[in-house]
Amino acid sequence: MQHVKRTLVTTALPYANGPVHLGHLAGVYLPADIYVRYKRMKGEDVIHIGGSDEHGVPITITAEKEGISPQDVVDRYHRMNSEAFRKCGISFDYYGRTSSQEHHDTAKEFFLEIERKGIFRRKTEKQFFDATAGRFLSDRYVTGTCPICSNPEANGDQCEQCGTHLSPTELLNPKSKLSDATPELRETMHWYFPLGRFQKALEEYVDLHDLQKISPENFQKKPYSVWRPNVVNYTRTWLKQGLNDRAITRDLSWGIELPISDPEACGKVLYVWFDAVLGYISFTRQWAVETGDESLWRAYWQDPESRVVNFIGKDNVVFHTLMFPAILMAWNEGRQSGIYNLADNVPASEFMNFEGRKFSKSRNYAVYLGEFLEKFPADTLRYSIAMNYPENKDTDFSWQDFQNRTNGELADTLGNFI
Repeated sequence: MQHVKRTLVTTALPYANGPVHLGHLAGVYLPADIYVRYKRMKGEDVIHIGGSDEHGVPITITAEKEGISPQDVVDRYHRMNSEAFRKCGISFDYYGRTSSQEHHDTAKEFFLEIERKGIFRRKTEKQFFDATAGRFLSDRYVTGTCPICSNPEANGDQCEQCGTHLSPTELLNPKSKLSDATPELRETMHWYFPLGRFQKALEEYVDLHDLQKISPENFQKKPYSVWRPNVVNYTRTWLKQGLNDRAITRDLSWGIELPISDPEACGKVLYVWFDAVLGYISFTRQWAVETGDESLWRAYWQDPESRVVNFIGKDNVVFHTLMFPAILMAWNEGRQSGIYNLADNVPASEFMNFEGRKFSKSRNYAVYLGEFLEKFPADTLRYSIAMNYPENKDTDFSWQDFQNRTNGELADTLGNFI
């Protein structure tokens, strides 16, 4: 990698509908923090941007279960998670919120720019409707059997068991989470982002970071970071299948309202996949405001000699290697200035499981970071996770392993050496 003036490190935004667990720490936040600390020790210009994803259906589902407002939910878990990260020593330069005014303004700015260019498509198609509840069902409000692995508790957007991205209509035996009734298909209109329009540009972007594809000419012009094999493989799978239009609006009351006076926009908000990744930009803008130089964010996002690195888990790969870059490509199209840099590297970790099973907030099968730090010091946890980091394959956290590393490697081996 060539010398860069500065590096912007972002970490995936956890949903503010529950506490972060050790799987989140291992897959995203600890490796990013170690990388940022290393850069700072070298005296390099680096900032670490993170925050809470506070829109989307998981928030409203939690609110409805507890009989409180979505704002109450996100306020609670944003506070809880930011405090847990602080206690664990995760050194964010800014930890933002997608419910903030700055973020709403940024997301609306992107929507209006892409809408002005005529890139979005409006399409009417059938979606699930719960006649008992009297409302359309977003993907997370539908559950059913996964058509790939037969998991009977798959969500309408993704199966937690096998990781397959789904649409609600692909589920077998679908049920509404609102009433447990079988939903019916009804027509509704939504805005769609045409990912296929950017397929060639995205293939060229991926080629720049694929060790098997990087050409000597391109590398001489600008050395690019080589992506991990898992990142390339996940991305290429989608590219080989061909990229399709993807909805960017939802029939919900909680989220960023469409900033246009159009009867068809009534009752619709931006789909969280479109708005959440823009949080990296809005949070950097807010960080710049707090430094006293509100234009400073441009140096990290729009200077060609700056570098963007997105730390994520493997279940977030395509959102960061295809969808977010496509949004930025749509913004950059036809512009002479204000052009955003695409990520140079997207380090995606494999999963850290918990004693042989996948961590799961929805099933409450997890060791939560905040609760852990109430009983054990952060440094012993950071060491144990770092030594078992799921860089190239899934790893496993167990209490026995944590005990052995703390007592044997830290207290005994390192302690005796000191």
